[in-house]
Amino acid sequence: MEALYPFLYADGGDLPAVLEQVRASTVAKAGEIVALRRVIAERDGARLARCARDMAARFAAGGRLLAFGNGGSATDAAQLATLFLHPGDGLPPLPAFGLASDTSVVTALGNDVGVDVVFARQLGAFGRPADIAVGLSTSGNSANLVRAFDEASQRGMLTIGLAGYDGGKMAELSSIDYLFVAPSASIHRIQEAQTTIYQVLWELTEREVSHVPWHTG
Repeated sequence: MEALYPFLYADGGDLPAVLEQVRASTVAKAGEIVALRRVIAERDGARLARCARDMAARFAAGGRLLAFGNGGSATDAAQLATLFLHPGDGLPPLPAFGLASDTSVVTALGNDVGVDVVFARQLGAFGRPADIAVGLSTSGNSANLVRAFDEASQRGMLTIGLAGYDGGKMAELSSIDYLFVAPSASIHRIQEAQTTIYQVLWELTEREVSHVPWHTG
């Protein structure tokens, strides 16, 4: 903790010095996330655009987005679903759900069957071939995400993964159509970068939706 926030352990009697440390820490962390976002944009910009086109096509075919993750990533999954359901600015709402949001379902599956199945069971019950599965993990090693992606792929869903570090076990899966990795060892920077990634996917998908003929069957 002291390495991350040294000013918290500084001598409180020297206020100017503490404020300078706060400023320097903030500037350094801002520089880190800007650099990481630049790396991702240069490496994955074209793939993000292709992924958004595929997502728009799924929505046009009557598909829905099913997002999932653990801990802070569960919160990001819920935020991603909210972006599509309530986009604002006159954009069309699109069907999306956060699979970690139903406490009764998650705790029942976790208690009665096992944490490894809390997302795979829901995808098995609700997933359709036109749907989109988006899983977020900082480590890329979450066992319940690995099982969820395998389940979604078997059902013909478009699968999208967001991970950190080197991608972890998610980088080894053939069941993920698009994997976007934030190459950092800092959970803070990874989560900030992942927020940018899914915000970009949302914006690009909404833009594509207006150019895709909607399914009327």
